[in-house]
Amino acid sequence: MKQITIGGASGYWGDASLATRQLLDSGEPDFLVYDYLAEITMSILARARAADDSKGFATDFVSAAMAPNLGQIAEQGVKVIANAGGVNPAACAAALRALIRQQGLHLRVAVVAGDDLHARAGEFSTTREMFSGDDFPPREQIASLNAYLGAFPIAAALDRGADIVVTGRCVDSAVTLGACIHSFGWSRGDLDQLAAGSLAGHILECGTQATGGNFTDWEQVERMEEAGYPLATICADGSFEVHKPAASGGLVSVGTVAEQMLYEIGDPGAYPLPDVTCDFTGVVLEAAGEDRVRVTGARGRAAPTSYKASATWADGFRAGQIWTYYGRSAGKRARQFADSVFRRAGAALAEAGLPPFLETCCEVIGEESHFGAAKAVEDVREVDVKLAVRHASPKGIGIFLKEMTGLGLTAPPGLTGFAGARAKPSPVVRLFSLLVPKDRVSITVDVEGEAFDCSDSLPGNDTSTAPRHAPAPSATPSATPSAAPSAVAGDMVETPLESLAWARSGDKGNKANVGVIARHPGFVPWIAQALTEEKVASCFAHFLAPGQSRPVERFYLPGSHAFNFLLHEVLGGGGVASLRSDPQGKGYSQLLLAQSIPLPAALARSHGIH
Repeated sequence: MKQITIGGASGYWGDASLATRQLLDSGEPDFLVYDYLAEITMSILARARAADDSKGFATDFVSAAMAPNLGQIAEQGVKVIANAGGVNPAACAAALRALIRQQGLHLRVAVVAGDDLHARAGEFSTTREMFSGDDFPPREQIASLNAYLGAFPIAAALDRGADIVVTGRCVDSAVTLGACIHSFGWSRGDLDQLAAGSLAGHILECGTQATGGNFTDWEQVERMEEAGYPLATICADGSFEVHKPAASGGLVSVGTVAEQMLYEIGDPGAYPLPDVTCDFTGVVLEAAGEDRVRVTGARGRAAPTSYKASATWADGFRAGQIWTYYGRSAGKRARQFADSVFRRAGAALAEAGLPPFLETCCEVIGEESHFGAAKAVEDVREVDVKLAVRHASPKGIGIFLKEMTGLGLTAPPGLTGFAGARAKPSPVVRLFSLLVPKDRVSITVDVEGEAFDCSDSLPGNDTSTAPRHAPAPSATPSATPSAAPSAVAGDMVETPLESLAWARSGDKGNKANVGVIARHPGFVPWIAQALTEEKVASCFAHFLAPGQSRPVERFYLPGSHAFNFLLHEVLGGGGVASLRSDPQGKGYSQLLLAQSIPLPAALARSHGIH
């Protein structure tokens, strides 16, 4: 059976540059794929392009990933696919072509364009935010507006002989799926295969998070600093195996792959992507050798008729700083200092004729905070106190920073902090998500000057093509495993969830998800019984918005013995719009793993749980 191997060489803009060489030296990849774009990245790149129209792309893709490795890429015949184009893929391609000429190579570069809708923002002025229902932001405050494109234009570029494909905004998994479509000839009706290829891309898209990074059992990961970047060997039927370069550090296990599968998703039975609606509830993960996991069972249904699009827009400014207090009643002193700062800064704003702060935040780390994010610790001797504010103008932020610093000598004793430059006002960038019908987005592909249309609305690109299987039902919040058998109280023991499961959390705008995977199928009923939607909501009550009608949804994935918890409006705006210490919910899984789960004593003993 024909198969290809794809290496995931970048998980975000700023990832280590060693991945490309490591994967090439392994001699395994047919393709290298790179994911650089998050929503905040788009706004940063948009500001760069506004200042210089030759900028606006991930420059280190050219300088760090490609420049030292182009010769080896050409020699090995490896194809490269990257969304490094950001808001200016043409400029990224131009920089690559100049580099290729300098090195005397003959590599063909293609550009996928059409995602950038910024110039057309006025067309969507009456559109409501797809999750919150908020009004469309003021046109002059919008930094970027991009549709999330799919994989078929990437495949078309490869079909026309491209060696390197550069895109703007596409869904993260599209760079992998595009390679699969090109290699296997999958059509838009091959929905199960498209879902499987998308899952492979989802596993690869965060780099070493699939090979031991952020893993619950981090103590088992050897040489984490030398972790191998992930490889997926994919077959024509969509099944694939996840592994890493030989002799590299890190770990590939059912646990590491399962955690990444659940990372930053919502309903796992209806995960919409531009090319297919994925159902991961029946996915099965099996160990296939040392540091090797086989993945099967993804199902697909018809693709949505619209693209998801995201605008990033400026909503004032923010700043913050972390101080340290130590000694007797350190937490009480920290709160006194915070109250003094906010009162004096508020008075200074009024005196300057400026409006009040839009938001203030005080988190005392090490003792109970204003959000209750950290549990109170008996006899605390040292705490960190983080103060942050948001204001409509940088001048208001400047007043806060000046007054906070000025109170350093007018505060309870024990105040200290790491010396360095003072904090500065930074823009608050918010996310606005919307749906754009596919027939309103024109996609073009340019392969070395040969340009052609690759829009989804073209005849023959009908996304309603009937699936080649019976449609699988979507997972629903009410889907649950079998009920836990009854047991007398004396036969039960309390054990932390971490003894029973792996977990990973992440963000989607102002939402967070926590994926929980049972270490053994026998634990599933007991986890289900203990971790109800209400129980999880109470665990995160200090983060949730007041009065939410349904703050938490629970989804069950029987194939992987897992649950996904989706927490709504829980990140204080998320990203750089949030003043929280964890604005992306990356540590939320750790809070849930500490929850106590009642378990029959005999079951606990049989699995060595004490």
